Amino acid sequence: MSVPGGSSAHGADRFTGGFGRKVVGGGASGAAPVMIGLLAIWITFQILNPHFLSPRNLSNLSVDIVGTGMIAVGVIFVLLIGEIDLSVGSVSGLASALFAVLNVNFGMPEPPAIILGVLCGTAVGFVHGFFTAVVGVPAFVVTLAGLLGWYGLMLSIMGAQGTINLGDQGLVAQLTNYYFSDVAAAYALAAFGTAGYFLTAWRNLKRRRVAGVPTRLPVWIGVRTGVLAVLAFAAAYVLNQFQGLPLALLIFVVVLVILDYVLRRTTYGRMIFALGGGVEAARRAGINVAWVRISAFMMSSTMAAIGGLFLASRLNSVSQTSVSTDLLMNAIAAAVIGGTSLFGGRGSTWSALLGVLVIQSIASGVALMDIQTAVQFMITGGVLLLAVVVDSLSRRAQRAHGRA
Repeated sequence: MSVPGGSSAHGADRFTGGFGRKVVGGGASGAAPVMIGLLAIWITFQILNPHFLSPRNLSNLSVDIVGTGMIAVGVIFVLLIGEIDLSVGSVSGLASALFAVLNVNFGMPEPPAIILGVLCGTAVGFVHGFFTAVVGVPAFVVTLAGLLGWYGLMLSIMGAQGTINLGDQGLVAQLTNYYFSDVAAAYALAAFGTAGYFLTAWRNLKRRRVAGVPTRLPVWIGVRTGVLAVLAFAAAYVLNQFQGLPLALLIFVVVLVILDYVLRRTTYGRMIFALGGGVEAARRAGINVAWVRISAFMMSSTMAAIGGLFLASRLNSVSQTSVSTDLLMNAIAAAVIGGTSLFGGRGSTWSALLGVLVIQSIASGVALMDIQTAVQFMITGGVLLLAVVVDSLSRRAQRAHGRA
């Protein structure tokens, strides 16, 4: 299927291996700006507190990013079609509350309670998508109403209890508390990820050559693979210095890989990018615009529900305060800071990983420094504004070069 709209076509190819995007001036810098910013944050906090880059803190950081990161991955699907979802925080709380009530209060086994909690999120996404794509209500209004309405439903489900404690040996509890202590697990993940990236990039290079599409020099694949290998094995080494590979991080990486494949290698993913590039062009190409928009909101709410279960696992409880304004803001900010455009048609699931690493690193550093939370919000706000400014200037440069 051909992808209508210039920006969409570039969007599908731009993220080979999960990273890369055009930036100011029309040049390609990949994930470099975000990674340089993340490195600067780490160096700064390490200078201020030598415990920041300790194995314990980095291991905790790798688990802390998962709940918000899962939510951010779903938000990316909605941002790619040029929409917004303000309800993800409330949906995550609703799903976790439903699970807790079914499992703890009514004694339902965890597996079906988990499935019902996730399906609750999927149903909520369908409602949002229907009112947006079929009825024609702006997504901002629909999801803002959802933010309030689903939060109210969560409070109603929780009742007067306020807080429901989860068992510390259950399936949900183990999501963020289980570690693969065998050092081979972390190194195996690093090796598998590096090899997978190399094979995918090399296969893509060969396909582009056969199609007569301009390609980069093969040496760049080797360079990128080498950099990825260094980062992956360094991360594995650090994790093994504490408790090993966290199950939560492994699940998060697997989800990122699967959804990245869906976006870049499937017809559905190309339709998502096409819709973000231009609704009318996508409609003329024969794409069922309403269905794609509904499915994007369903993906967003489903991932919000999954993220809510990971957040509940991290706290080992669900409470009326589980839904906070900063959860919504952090999820959206993570997607944007990581490289997903607010204007649609450009982004990657890996944006969630990079963006949430930046946000959670700031939160971790501020906590270690015992600085007021207000400083964390100000720093995160500044980083978010910078990311949006770069995105806006990038689009302006692309229009000047006839690529948007």
